[in-house]
Amino acid sequence: MDSCPSPARRAGPPRTRTLTGVTDAVRVRDLRKTYQGSPAVDGVDLDIADGEVFALLGPNGAGKTTTVEILEGFRRRDSGEVSVLGEDPQRAGRRWRYGIGLVLQNASDMADMTVAETVRHFARFYPDPRPAEEVMDLVGLTGKAGRKVRTLSGGQRRRVDVAIGVVGRPRLLFLDEPTTGFDPEARRQFWSLITTLSEQDGTTILLTTHYLDEVEALANRVAVLAAGRIRAVGTPRDLGGRDTAEATVGWIEDGEHRSTRTHKPTVVVSELAGRIGDEIPGLVVTRPSLEDVYLDLIGSVR
Repeated sequence: MDSCPSPARRAGPPRTRTLTGVTDAVRVRDLRKTYQGSPAVDGVDLDIADGEVFALLGPNGAGKTTTVEILEGFRRRDSGEVSVLGEDPQRAGRRWRYGIGLVLQNASDMADMTVAETVRHFARFYPDPRPAEEVMDLVGLTGKAGRKVRTLSGGQRRRVDVAIGVVGRPRLLFLDEPTTGFDPEARRQFWSLITTLSEQDGTTILLTTHYLDEVEALANRVAVLAAGRIRAVGTPRDLGGRDTAEATVGWIEDGEHRSTRTHKPTVVVSELAGRIGDEIPGLVVTRPSLEDVYLDLIGSVR
């Protein structure tokens, strides 16, 4: 996968950007959808701020796909209120569709066309598209403009998918499992691209992924969906009370590994330093990971 455009931020610690004075790009109240008598979406409430990167997590069968397809306007709901970019997707017209970008998990491509031809082809569907050269530079494909899509690597082909998704200048971009199958380096380069879209262009992004490190690197907030209901919403740092959960302090004393759980790890460390000395052998302080919290949330409804 080629390097990202230089303005993109390198993937680092979890994002903590606070969004103030913004409107809702997505507003959902009591959303419901049933298949053959079984609820797939069972009273979902959801708010996504304009310009936010929002991650929607959940196990297979949780209702993620149905929820996202309703937001995209591809599936009809049974009941509830849905507003996406100020309109009901079930009734919105073509002008609304211009504001939506899609990068699907199994997006098709035009394999025998070049990258530039592909981007220019899709640009013709929009009233005010980005120039193809600008899009290719944004997604890091300028050097591949003349290459046929079928000759690209998997990561480069995924960049073409993103180019198609953003060529129409969308206000809201749906990303479905965008880095599945990527190697670690390619994933981090892709994260930088998504950060550029969010921070420089102000694009609202709804991300579905199974990679929790991806959520920590990209998302302002995250929701966990299980059995058709939202179980928790928060930042990656505080989801499900993660930031206030008990910490585990581990150390070595008298040749033995010891540990204790506490809400006041600094107090424990201070006491250890007073007893053992400033250098505490094997000292480790950990709180529940995002994966720990996520598994607890979905496990509680199984």
